[in-house]
Amino acid sequence: MVLLIVETVLLAISILLLIPSFVLMVECVAALFPPRAWRGQNSERSRIAVLIPAHNEAAGIGATLETLIGQLTSPDQLVVVADNCTDETAAVARETGAIAIERFDDTHRGKGYALDFGMSFLANHPPDVVVIVDADCIVAPGAIEQISRLAIARNRAVQATYLLVQPANPSPKDAVSTLAFTVKNLVRPLGLARFDLPCPLTGTGMAFPWAVIRKVSLASGNIVEDMNLGLDLAIAGHPATFCHEARVTSALPQQASAAKSQRTRWEHGHLQTILTQVPRLLKVSLQKRRFDLLAIALDLLIPPLSLLVMLWALAMTVALVAIYFGISQTPAIVLGSAGVMILAAIVSAWAKYCRAAIPAKVLFTIPLYVLWKIPLYFRFLWKPQTKWIRTERDSVDSSRS
Repeated sequence: MVLLIVETVLLAISILLLIPSFVLMVECVAALFPPRAWRGQNSERSRIAVLIPAHNEAAGIGATLETLIGQLTSPDQLVVVADNCTDETAAVARETGAIAIERFDDTHRGKGYALDFGMSFLANHPPDVVVIVDADCIVAPGAIEQISRLAIARNRAVQATYLLVQPANPSPKDAVSTLAFTVKNLVRPLGLARFDLPCPLTGTGMAFPWAVIRKVSLASGNIVEDMNLGLDLAIAGHPATFCHEARVTSALPQQASAAKSQRTRWEHGHLQTILTQVPRLLKVSLQKRRFDLLAIALDLLIPPLSLLVMLWALAMTVALVAIYFGISQTPAIVLGSAGVMILAAIVSAWAKYCRAAIPAKVLFTIPLYVLWKIPLYFRFLWKPQTKWIRTERDSVDSSRS
């Protein structure tokens, strides 16, 4: 009886790991094929408002604004929300040519509240499209117009490609982190786009038709407000579209504390969203018979890559040990299939999109990267991060795009 219970539990765990592994492989393999050409080139140029939430960003926001000003015309607006700033963020923004509005509220802190404040300001003279850009990002030439035209053409949110730039002499940890970020923000959305399925929002380089963005509430202290915004819009009938041609970049944090803080916020927020939003998406997809919501739920079900690899390795070890005590080989076979899928996804993504920047030998350091992340996931079990904390910035170089 004990062996039967253990075998049943192991089989259930192996199937649970097989599902996200299969979805990950399908997305990454689909991304190997040429992406669909987006439509929207022939639409008229709309009135654009670029909204930048900023908290103590005086040191780097000037470089971000410089990449934006040349992409805007006279009817457009460039608005910086200096949110609870104690530095010269607002002054730097005004000197660069942007409109700076200041917000002070010690109780309601976080990017979502800053965006809501900025939207209230824009409501006095509503634009056709609102583009949200983080204060530490470099926006490639033409990106604002590309995502804005597509947002109007499809009447839905549009997400540009958002990538991290490695330092001049990256460590293996930097390289693996960049690979994981590229898989999440470029490869997987490209795979979804191949099937004309929605992509997640990644927090910067996002364009929204004014009528669409006004349907949802932004005032939130959620640590992954962008991810939840994308889900709310999808359920409201406006799932996000991926525009791989438009590119936004930011520097990979080099301060150990900054990298740790950023990763904790992203991954704890991702895990919290899986637990709270996947059941909601599945329920609504069944009620409304919408396959796109089911696809979003399956994509969201994929945990951070390092966690997926860690869970697979742990389950596989237990399954192999269990065979020694007479338990069926079925769980190990299912887990072996999942492992092949994860490997195929990572290697194909690296070969197609990262081979020039990341040497093959870096792939062998992935187990060490996973070990480095273990404390982060244990903290989620006993002390998950629930409050927004600003990531300390490295200097931004506008020439790196």
